[in-house]
Amino acid sequence: MVKLAIEYENPAPTWWESGGRDLWAAIAEDPDAGSVLVDESVAESWLAQAATIPGWEGGPDYAPHPIYMKTADEGDEL
Repeated sequence: MVKLAIEYENPAPTWWESGGRDLWAAIAEDPDAGSVLVDESVAESWLAQAATIPGWEGGPDYAPHPIYMKTADEGDEL
């Protein structure tokens, strides 16, 4: 399992307004959730689709995209 999480240091308004919000709502049980746990293959597929939405690129070096993937911690809930 991995975690997809909103990168709050990259607000990417164009991405969110161009379909990113709907894409996030499709994977998160709660559209207001800051993160979601998924299988790695699901996350990779989701990120590939997210990258096709305008505004995905162009964030700062430390937060290049509006969503990032990281390894889930043992304390993360499903």
